[in-house]
Amino acid sequence: MKALVAYFSATGTTAAAAEKLAAAAGAEIYEIKPAVSYTSADLNWQDKTSRSSVEMRDLSSRPAIAGTVGDISAYDSILLCFPIWWYVAPTIINTFLESLDLSGKKIVLFATSGGSGFGKTAENLRASAPGAEITEGKMLNGSFSAGDIKSILDVIS
Repeated sequence: MKALVAYFSATGTTAAAAEKLAAAAGAEIYEIKPAVSYTSADLNWQDKTSRSSVEMRDLSSRPAIAGTVGDISAYDSILLCFPIWWYVAPTIINTFLESLDLSGKKIVLFATSGGSGFGKTAENLRASAPGAEITEGKMLNGSFSAGDIKSILDVIS
């Protein structure tokens, strides 16, 4: 199985988890970068007018991505890593999924969160990747081992 770890990280927490995930999975890594970086004011979830709050209230929001992932056909699986915002994936994840033909791909979700789990994240992302199989992997909060990741990958491969 040839896998790609694609990740979005606004503060660096998810980036660190994605790097550990890629190392454990023996996968290549790709950062999903917003065309306009998020500032700390943009990420203030307590401010209803902050960029992240506005985007997450609008389910059709699709923040632009800088760059492209390249030839996605080279990968069997996408290990998609992101922070949980408002109990789901940030809408930039929808942008990423919708920008690619992921038919026949396995997409395994990995996330970081300050306290919530996946909730309806997998269900909410399926419409953005028609023809792909999306499954929950693991929350990557705190410590996790290469063995934890390998056991998840064994199940999906």
